[in-house]
Amino acid sequence: MNEIYKIDNIKIKPPVDRNKEKEIVAAAVAKKLKVSIEQLGDFFIVRRSLDARKKNDIVWIYSTAFEFKGNKSEIEKVMRRNKEISVYSPVKYKLVSVNLTESGPFVDRKSLRTTASHSESERPVVVGSGPAGLFCAYSLSLVGYCPIIVERGDSMEERIRKVDSFFAGGELDMNSNIQFGEGGAGTFSDGKLFSHLHDKSGRTEFILKTFVEYGADPDILYDNKPHIGTDVLRKVIVNMRHAMEEMGAEFRFKTTFIEPLKKGDTLTGARFIDRNGKVTEQECSILVFAPGHSARDTFLKIHDAGLDMASKPFAAGFRIMHSQSLIDMSQYGQERNFLNLPPADYKLTGHTASGRAVYSFCMCPGGYVVNASSEKGHLAVNGMSNRDRASAFANSAIVAGVSSEDFGDGLFDGMYFQQMLERKAYELADGKIPVECYGDYCEKKTADFVSSSLTARCDMPIKGLFEYSDLHSILPETLNNDIIEAMAYFGRKIQGFDDPEALLAGVETRTSSPIRIIRGEDLQSNLKGFYPCGEGAGYAGGITSAAADGLKVAEMIVQKLID
Repeated sequence: MNEIYKIDNIKIKPPVDRNKEKEIVAAAVAKKLKVSIEQLGDFFIVRRSLDARKKNDIVWIYSTAFEFKGNKSEIEKVMRRNKEISVYSPVKYKLVSVNLTESGPFVDRKSLRTTASHSESERPVVVGSGPAGLFCAYSLSLVGYCPIIVERGDSMEERIRKVDSFFAGGELDMNSNIQFGEGGAGTFSDGKLFSHLHDKSGRTEFILKTFVEYGADPDILYDNKPHIGTDVLRKVIVNMRHAMEEMGAEFRFKTTFIEPLKKGDTLTGARFIDRNGKVTEQECSILVFAPGHSARDTFLKIHDAGLDMASKPFAAGFRIMHSQSLIDMSQYGQERNFLNLPPADYKLTGHTASGRAVYSFCMCPGGYVVNASSEKGHLAVNGMSNRDRASAFANSAIVAGVSSEDFGDGLFDGMYFQQMLERKAYELADGKIPVECYGDYCEKKTADFVSSSLTARCDMPIKGLFEYSDLHSILPETLNNDIIEAMAYFGRKIQGFDDPEALLAGVETRTSSPIRIIRGEDLQSNLKGFYPCGEGAGYAGGITSAAADGLKVAEMIVQKLID
């Protein structure tokens, strides 16, 4: 195979026809190199980003890779005069000593133990089918270890039906909702796949390629802010499940973890209960614990079982909604449709006079605010976007960091603080999402004051029943003051962000897990064979980082099994 080269900083002014993007970029690369397109050979986009810092000069910036079919001395001459060209050496993801090939997720299992000799007790058990549990189980399936995946919620098809029913005013299923069920909480989110990980292992690329393998748009492989969309992600996860089952994995839905079984400090199995109340025990020497950040009852159970845990800080606040056109005009300086640009996003951070960090979280362009509750008598919200991000509204959480100084030093005080806020939000609007115009929130107007502009809105970007309420009564006064102070600052960054008619919805509490389950360098807890994993265990924050942590745990398990 000929050498592959990479060239950076290819600038193309919008609009760019997405159906002809590859051809347009290839022509720009050929022009810059002063060669014919045919000489580029195998050509693909490595990275795409949008530079909108200069509103009158918005450009797409590409990095591309290509196989040069001309004379090697010719490309070497070009490289000497252009430092933006280099030999392309992508990181290859390895699961221990096994290469997962460039063409797709495949491994030669002959170099590993086969499942033929595995007894039931030797199969790894994975608790939770969110991104961490799913990718851990997927990689274990690839190398022939036939994991058992235990999920308290329903399969995707039934879960979607129950969530839609809940949005329409139906009863909340505490085991199958936006937080629990196949795919985890990320399945009902914006579907953003970028993370702040500096990944030199190839895990992130493998995760993205796996999503594409099972139905995601290939542009997530090179977009600097990849977005899969909750509607597409649901289909991808079902396709992954079917593939894993063909490889020997087993999914047990509607089954809740009760406690680990142990002998001394070593795991021997786990106890579960299904929806019919039937208790079962599963022998295992390896259990991956990836329950998600909302498994509060499960946190209590593993603490009772003697696992080492620690409290950790998180953030709390409200969702704020603006017209997407307002955000587009602020970020682009013009209507985005003229330039065929994606709905604009934003990231806002600030520190108040008290020293508290306040920031935007999980920003959803063209999205919806959703009722993300998972406990009866409690209410929490989140943001969600489909692949097309076609809603006329943008939303994000505006949250303030909270720590033991706010909620106490006890192990579960942070979790109880979350529940207290969610209980207030539930009671405020009798189980509906409480909403309020930002100006009324600042002025502490009572719940019987209804903004005329709100009652005139019939296209609210909210999934779930809602009611106008006094949001100021939910958070402690110090947090309210810090959010209001930060909003004034954000309004100077994005004109109109602190408009009195901008709509708030509450309460946002599930920003991250309030608990960390302690694990050592071997990624095991103080109970040997028990592997805390992902966001719920306190080791990730978002779809990609959780999936990467799942892969990291799987690598450690495979290494242990083949030693």
